[in-house]
Amino acid sequence: MHTWVKRIHQAEDALLVALLSAMILLASTQILLRNLFDYGFVWIDPFLRVLVLWLGLLGATVATRNNKHIRIDLMSRFFKRNTHRLIQSIIGQISAWTCLVIAWHGLSWIQMDYADEMVSFSGIPAWVLEAIVPSAFGLIGLRYFILSLRWGQLYVKHRKAEARASK
Repeated sequence: MHTWVKRIHQAEDALLVALLSAMILLASTQILLRNLFDYGFVWIDPFLRVLVLWLGLLGATVATRNNKHIRIDLMSRFFKRNTHRLIQSIIGQISAWTCLVIAWHGLSWIQMDYADEMVSFSGIPAWVLEAIVPSAFGLIGLRYFILSLRWGQLYVKHRKAEARASK
């Protein structure tokens, strides 16, 4: 695997760990402050909601990276293995293009919020908090596109092998 791909995977993993650690630390702090001192920081609750969004979408990118996304896999029972590869390739293309369309519209959403100078809690620009949407869906779409090409290549390779074997 290429060095830059490994670095992207390491960065994703590190960011997941950092986000989860921050969530645990902030939520615990808020709970302790509220229960012990009847006090809490106003910005922690909305920030935790943003962290949940970031964590969920980053987790989805990692799941796609490892091809462990949630799927309904009824078709594999009814088709031969190679036919299933073709189906996976087609489904991968549909998933890729769906994610890329979502990323495109997410980017448009961010551009509008940036142009309108939308502000979220504590004066943080909204587009900064929303940036995960087009980034994650773009990466998921790219990964599904690559996976669909791999499944398609395997399908073609096995079809050629079957054709040679039948001669």
